Amino acid sequence: MSSVQYFAPEALATFAADVFASTGMSSDHAVTIGADLVKANLRGIDSHGVSRIPMYLERLRAGLVNPRPDIKVTEVAGAVASVDADNAMGFVPSHTAMDEACRLATKSGIGLVGVHRSTHFGMGALYALQAIEAGYISLIFTNSSPAIPMWGGRTTFLGASPIAAGVPGGRHPPYVMDMAMTVIARGKIRLAAMRGEPIEPGLALDVDGNPTTDAAKAFEGVCLPFGGVKGSVLGTLMDLLSGVLTGANFGGDVKSLYFDHSEPQNVGHLFFAIRPDLFLSLTDFEARMDTFHERIKALPRAAGVDEIMMPGEPEARREAERRRTGIPVTDNVVIDLTTEAERIGVVFPQGSTEPLGVAT
Repeated sequence: MSSVQYFAPEALATFAADVFASTGMSSDHAVTIGADLVKANLRGIDSHGVSRIPMYLERLRAGLVNPRPDIKVTEVAGAVASVDADNAMGFVPSHTAMDEACRLATKSGIGLVGVHRSTHFGMGALYALQAIEAGYISLIFTNSSPAIPMWGGRTTFLGASPIAAGVPGGRHPPYVMDMAMTVIARGKIRLAAMRGEPIEPGLALDVDGNPTTDAAKAFEGVCLPFGGVKGSVLGTLMDLLSGVLTGANFGGDVKSLYFDHSEPQNVGHLFFAIRPDLFLSLTDFEARMDTFHERIKALPRAAGVDEIMMPGEPEARREAERRRTGIPVTDNVVIDLTTEAERIGVVFPQGSTEPLGVAT
C-alpha cells in the first residue's frame, strides 16, 4: 500500500489551475476545474480528485477536449434550456447548466437543462452543492462510457451513470446524494489499481467474465450494477434521459474516458432545479427539514452504530477535517503529478508526511 503526503487544499487547487491553464484554457475555466477536483478530495471522493489530472491532460493533448469552448445556451421552452458544451471539460458546461436551471426555476418554479457534446463532469455532488448554495432542490443525471452490462448481458453497455441530488436544509445540514449505478464507483477501482490494492469480492468481473479482486483486471473488465437488476434498470434510465433525450451519445456510444482516444466522448447530462417554496413558505420548508433531520438523529441505532447521519453529512465532516489536516495524496499519485508539473513547467506544491497542523 502506498504511503501518503498531506497538501494544503489551496495549494493543490492553485497547482491544478496552473496545469489546466497551460493547455490554453481560460483562467476562469482552469480555476473552476482545479477547485472542483480539490472539492472531491476534500469530501473524501479521491477517485474524482487530483489523481485524474494526468488522464484529463492526455485527452486535452489528443485534441479530444476543447480547451477554449464556445458554450451555447438555448432556451427551448418556458422552463427548459439546452447547452451545447462544444467538447469542453464537463465541469464548465455543467456549472453553466445548473446556473441556467436555477435561473429558470426562479421564474417558473422548476428549471430543466440538458447538455450534449460534453465530457466527464467529475463528482456529481458538485452541482447539487451549487444548487443548494443558490437555495434550490436539484437532480443531476449523466450517462457515461460503458461500464456495466444490461441485466442478463455479459459485456459492458450501460455507463456507471451516476445520479446526484440535493435538498437545502434549515439549521441542519442539507441532503446531498451522489451515487453511481455500480456496486462501487469505477473511479475507485481505478484508484485501487493505481495503489496496487485489491478490491472486495463481488464488485467486478475481469475481461473473461470471471469474478476478480484484482483491481487492475477489474478496471479492464466489467463493474457489476448495485442491487442487481435494479441498478441495471436505473442505469438504463440515466442513459435514456441524459443521452437519448439531450442529443448526446447513448447506448454504448459514449467513448471511454480511459481507453478510447478515437474521438470526443459526447457525454450527456440533465439538470433539474426546483424552488423549495412551491407548496409552502420557505420558512415552513426549512422548519420541516429541521424536523426531518432531528427525527433521523433520534432513531434507534443498530448494533455498533454511533450515529445516524443525513446523506452528505459524512462527506461534509470529512471536508471540515481535511481543511484542517490537509488532503492526503498517495505517493504514486504525487509521482504522477510531479511528472506532469515538470513536463509543463509549473511548480508542484510541497507536501508533508504528517497531517498539517499536527506536531511531529
